[in-house]
Amino acid sequence: MRPVFRLLPLPLCIALSLTAHADDDRPLDWSLCPVQDAVPVFADAPVSTGNPEERDLQNTDLACDSTEGVMGGTVMCRGNVTLQRGDQFLHADSLSFDAENNTYTADGNVRYQDSGMRMVAESAHGNQNADTHQINDVRYQLIERRGNGGADSIRMEGTQGALMGSTYSTCPPNDRHWELRADQIDIDTDSGFGTARNATIRVGKVPVLYVPWFKFPIDDRRVTGLLYPNISQSNRNGFDWRQPIYINLAPNYDMTLEPRLMTKRGLMLNTEFRYLTPTGRGEFDFGYLPSDDLTSRDRDEELAEFIEEGYPLENRRKDNRGRFSFLGRQNINRTWQARANLNWISDPRYLEDFNNNVDSLSNYRVNSDLGVYGRGRHWDAGLMADYYQLADYTLSELRLPYYRLPRAYFNWEQSLGQWFTAGVHTEAARFQHIDGEARPGGTRLDLKPYVSMPLGGASWFVTPTLAWRYTGYRLDDELAENLNPGDPETSPSRSTPISSLDAGLYFDRNIRFRGEDYVNTLEPRLFYLNVPYRNQDNLPIFDTGPMTFSWGQLFRDNRFSGADRQADANQLTLAVTSRLIRESDGREKLAVSLGQIQYFDDSRVGLSSSTPVLESGRSAWVADTTYAVNDRWSIGASYQWDPKFGREDLASLRTRYLIGDDGIVNFSYRYRRDARNGEDLLEQADLSFLYPVSPSWSLVGRYYYSIQDKQMLEGIAGVQWDSCCLAARLVARRYVRNRTGEMNDAIQLEIELKGLGSAGPDTESRLRRAILGYYREDLYLVPPPEVRSGDDDDSPYDSP
Repeated sequence: MRPVFRLLPLPLCIALSLTAHADDDRPLDWSLCPVQDAVPVFADAPVSTGNPEERDLQNTDLACDSTEGVMGGTVMCRGNVTLQRGDQFLHADSLSFDAENNTYTADGNVRYQDSGMRMVAESAHGNQNADTHQINDVRYQLIERRGNGGADSIRMEGTQGALMGSTYSTCPPNDRHWELRADQIDIDTDSGFGTARNATIRVGKVPVLYVPWFKFPIDDRRVTGLLYPNISQSNRNGFDWRQPIYINLAPNYDMTLEPRLMTKRGLMLNTEFRYLTPTGRGEFDFGYLPSDDLTSRDRDEELAEFIEEGYPLENRRKDNRGRFSFLGRQNINRTWQARANLNWISDPRYLEDFNNNVDSLSNYRVNSDLGVYGRGRHWDAGLMADYYQLADYTLSELRLPYYRLPRAYFNWEQSLGQWFTAGVHTEAARFQHIDGEARPGGTRLDLKPYVSMPLGGASWFVTPTLAWRYTGYRLDDELAENLNPGDPETSPSRSTPISSLDAGLYFDRNIRFRGEDYVNTLEPRLFYLNVPYRNQDNLPIFDTGPMTFSWGQLFRDNRFSGADRQADANQLTLAVTSRLIRESDGREKLAVSLGQIQYFDDSRVGLSSSTPVLESGRSAWVADTTYAVNDRWSIGASYQWDPKFGREDLASLRTRYLIGDDGIVNFSYRYRRDARNGEDLLEQADLSFLYPVSPSWSLVGRYYYSIQDKQMLEGIAGVQWDSCCLAARLVARRYVRNRTGEMNDAIQLEIELKGLGSAGPDTESRLRRAILGYYREDLYLVPPPEVRSGDDDDSPYDSP
């Protein structure tokens, strides 16, 4: 009887084929689906054992109320016929098997169940010799994807099969929000393809898409074909149609072509090529738009704007627009890896014209880097090069930083015996600029060995550290002349010792607060830093700038980023942190931190000889606090107060409230002043929310406003509807398109057929970026660390 099972997985194969293009970027939400399935669980089915891969190794057990016939002839089993093999279970009222002709027939209440699906049918019959089978009047229920449907009949002949009058949906049978119907679906399990004829997708009772013939994959094999299009409308692009075409070139590399028609701009081609090897992977992206109509249409207006505002004329739009990027990595061995992140755009207005992201307004450059990186137990090293391209048409290329061709670094740290830890930071780089005449470059070597003695116990720590920093240069003649006219020095250097002492205590006590037990901590900390003064006015500025004053800077040994400046210091940081930790689950109820630096001497090192001296006295107070009002509501605030000028340098407030299982409200306010000159840098308020009105309906919105500029940066208002198997999002959006404050408007509608795909622009991704916690899981995700060339940001697009 074991050959009977050859026909049973066929409906599952066909049903899964109908979901081949389903979006699996995140798990689908089936919480609104009723408990009742299209085909309920068979109560009389025994607990399945094993998995599909083990079926051929397991025996088939047959049971029935009575049997008739003789061995070698026709055998008839009647009454509660059951067959079980591993995870498979079959039930029928009667089952006959003709051993001479090798044919079988199952009649009456045919039921089948395995780990992937459940199926009921009126009858089934077949010929094992000819490998032909037919199942009549079929209904099925998938278990993992929740798909269900039926067919008038299913026929199979070897690896060829066909469904007649088939349906598929992820909706409950009595509430069909959408359904896929096909007069006939032909299946070829050898090639991995199915062919549907006269297929219709219905939303409710309304047919919304009819396809007389289409071919689709029925398994995990990647195949060439069309992907879902992306259709949108905007006042800048007009009607916008993007049609991805997937091309399966080989098992380890593929390509996606995406022709894009923009009625107000022209026809664009985007291409993505991916490859995968046992030791590496990579992705090429290329986009090209010849004769952009936006360039010719706005040429006179753009020229007038550039002349009026004084923007560099070479930053205007090009007629032919394009971009290129390559992101890849290749393992050399267990220690070393090569990585590349190469990017190019045709003109500085490309990001503005092809992105609809508010965040892109801060991208003033496109970064590229290429290098080899290694990491061991006690060391990490790298040899790399980077390059920058202007991505802000309002700026000159002189604003771009120096690129490093090449840069090498090596860091090592290791314990020496029981008491000491030694280490070294080294870097050598050649700095060049895209405008070498206006900004000549040079070579820099930075060396910083150190030794520390970390002492500590359960409630205290003391870590004295001694370091020595040497920085030497080999400058281009033009740069040396610019730094010291009349007496140029092409090989300046700086050498200085650095000593610090970091110490802290930890006190705790048990308290009871509002009926709950907490651990209350008190964590005072001292950090003393001493660095003698060295005149550094003859040293260039390649990649160094002042660091933003914050809590972390209270415990750093340099107030500058980069190696071109080492600040002199004779200062003591006094800081304290107190926490309230709930004993039942370890959650932090309250955290308060307060700190300040006492400068005993003036700090005279600046970026230039004209930089104001950091006078002795006290720094601004740095305060930060977070408070969990309850498990749903949290409040945080940061504040900096400068007693010297009697003013606030920073103030921020952030609060979050969780509504039900999915809703959220975020509000933040940010204000920052430039401590060097007292000018306001920014003042912004940001409100975003996802408010569930009912289990099916919710409202979404964002109001992101610059108080300093008196301008809205982004506004979003939308409504979402969700059901068991269908979701829709209607979103209106208004946002700043460029640095001149020009606004853009868009209305977007996305309809998602769960388990099949979605139609319309990807509003879900936009909302996810705009509303922190749109997916509740995002609040708890921490991106994995990655070894890089020393930069802080993986993005090729940087802000000033």
